[in-house]
Amino acid sequence: MDLKELRNEIDVVDRQIVDLFEKRMDIASRVADYKIANGKKVFDKEREDIKLRAVKELAHSDFNKVGVEELFSQLMSMSRKLQYQKLSEAGASGKLPFIQVDGIDKKNSRVCYQGAAGSYSEMAMKAFFGEDVNALPVETFRDAMAVLEDGSCDFAVLPIENSTAGIVSEIYDLLAEYEHYIVGEQIIEIKHCLLGIPGAKLEDIKKVYSHPQSLMQSARFLSEHSDIQQISMKNNAFAARKVAEDKDKSQAAIASEGAASVYGLDVILKGVNQADSNSTRFIVVTNQKIFCKDAKKVSLIMEIPHEAGALYHLMSHFIYNDLNMSKIESRPIEDRNWEYRFFIDFEGNLSDSAVKNALRGLREEAKMLRILGNY
Repeated sequence: MDLKELRNEIDVVDRQIVDLFEKRMDIASRVADYKIANGKKVFDKEREDIKLRAVKELAHSDFNKVGVEELFSQLMSMSRKLQYQKLSEAGASGKLPFIQVDGIDKKNSRVCYQGAAGSYSEMAMKAFFGEDVNALPVETFRDAMAVLEDGSCDFAVLPIENSTAGIVSEIYDLLAEYEHYIVGEQIIEIKHCLLGIPGAKLEDIKKVYSHPQSLMQSARFLSEHSDIQQISMKNNAFAARKVAEDKDKSQAAIASEGAASVYGLDVILKGVNQADSNSTRFIVVTNQKIFCKDAKKVSLIMEIPHEAGALYHLMSHFIYNDLNMSKIESRPIEDRNWEYRFFIDFEGNLSDSAVKNALRGLREEAKMLRILGNY
């Protein structure tokens, strides 16, 4: 047989496959009707595992066994998507435990941030809440979460990602630990300056203090001045305050120009961060389960079964519901070697039927899922 004849044979088989697929999906639809009528869950892992083992044994080679397992995994995944859609059409979309609000009360709220006056966190807080915000500075990111938990503050502003240095991993871990919720975000342009006491010059500097992320963002400048010792601080503003208090000409801080003004320091050099376009994304967090009616992004945290294809199948819920996933990050789970939780951002509002449908499927199939916020 020549290639054309072989391809014709494949076309015949493909038409048969499509016909059988549609028959299978019709049966899946009737299964959904039964489950809706009898209050049964869509996802039955035990049944699917038995089915996969059975169809694998029908194949005649090891290669085909793997292919059949993958094929039927996809078929069952598509059947589940159809059943979730039918549940939504039947009015069983469910209500999420979040309260929709018109907006955040920015005028009458107390807001905490990690750092001190002149920090980028303070800058982000004022950009979001206004210059007259009732602010509470705290020492650490954990302190910010704690004051939210005990009700001392209504909101916290925390850095979660820098365009040059990447994620702030501690914030992701704290979001997993505390049951707080993201209700907003603010992006701040980062322009690091080398700050010293009045009269200090670049050739005087022997030590530089800053947050580890800021030192990383200024790596090119610091590598060109390798004789300068780098010392990490919890916050850039703390670094600027230390330099001002020590009054030592050999010390400098990498911080904002605003910090220089607050602590009476000279700007020795501007723009020491290596990227011309350097921004940090801050999140606004609260202990209230609320979301604004015009929110456009959903964040969630998820743990998945430790098995091949698990993440792929879960991600397909975004595809089938026409939702755009904008970010995914993984973090190791404490005390569980080589297991990870995933943080996902996608576009949508918790009141959207497509979002509810995707979350229903994810919740049934993931080991753990928690909505971190809609903002």
